[in-house]
Amino acid sequence: MELRKIEAYCRVVELKSFTRAAEAMLLSQPTISEHVHSLESEFGIKLLDRLGRQVEPTPAGRLFYRYGRKILATTKRAVEAIEQFNGRIAGRLLIGSSTIPGTYILPDLIGRFHRRYPAIRTTLLITGSRTIAQKVLAGELELGVVGAKWNETGLEWKEIFADELVLAVQAGHPLAVQKTVTLEDVIKESFILRERESGTRKVFAEVLKAHGVTENVLHEVAEIGSTAAIKEAVKAGIGVSILSSRALQDSIACGTMAAIRLQGVDLYRHFYLIIRKNRELSPVTAVFMDYLGRKADLPVIDTSGA
Repeated sequence: MELRKIEAYCRVVELKSFTRAAEAMLLSQPTISEHVHSLESEFGIKLLDRLGRQVEPTPAGRLFYRYGRKILATTKRAVEAIEQFNGRIAGRLLIGSSTIPGTYILPDLIGRFHRRYPAIRTTLLITGSRTIAQKVLAGELELGVVGAKWNETGLEWKEIFADELVLAVQAGHPLAVQKTVTLEDVIKESFILRERESGTRKVFAEVLKAHGVTENVLHEVAEIGSTAAIKEAVKAGIGVSILSSRALQDSIACGTMAAIRLQGVDLYRHFYLIIRKNRELSPVTAVFMDYLGRKADLPVIDTSGA
């Protein structure tokens, strides 16, 4: 069984198309079809169902896909380990991150990391904290950086960055001139919330609960899965939101938004580096984790002058 045939099969399953798999691997479609047919002949069982223009794996095909991905991942790690043994650290680093660290912290760190290790290429996946945690647990990602902690027993969590959440309002909002507001005043406002998988929303919900308040009492006008989009909605006067102070610095400097602290409410949080317990990390991931551990001393953004 050849690795190139396994890779071709996995690409077809992932892209649901022989044509797209061929384009992704820079091969001809007949070559991809031949690789898949060779595997089916070797196993003596059908691996794929052709459903019009789309392709779906059979039950046996789904089983083989799971093992095929593991074979390819193990091979990749073996190659990287030998390269590292020979003194050359190279390969692709895949990082999953929630919105705030992925937008405002990691790009600069990745840039500096690349200058130190130019042979390592980095892919940064940005989505909700819960989704990142699930992907790390499932083995789809080796490491993630998220803004909230869940009770996932299969994960290891390490605090790496500090952050403060604040009330974000339009510059012309009546509360914009105040340095602090009470929680009682805040819950009277029209709220724009992040999606439920967001670490920011989870932290805010926990703070509300600690003060005897549920999310249900909030006057929610919108739920938006993007910090940047929420900022634009706040600027447009649609409502207020709870956002990371890191995300507001440009808007505060431009005079379009204001950040307000909540009186007697601890809205400080940590970002976490997460990996799956007992997983052997690839050399490039191990190197990045070591680098991140040495650089994870970024201060919390101060909004007191905002």
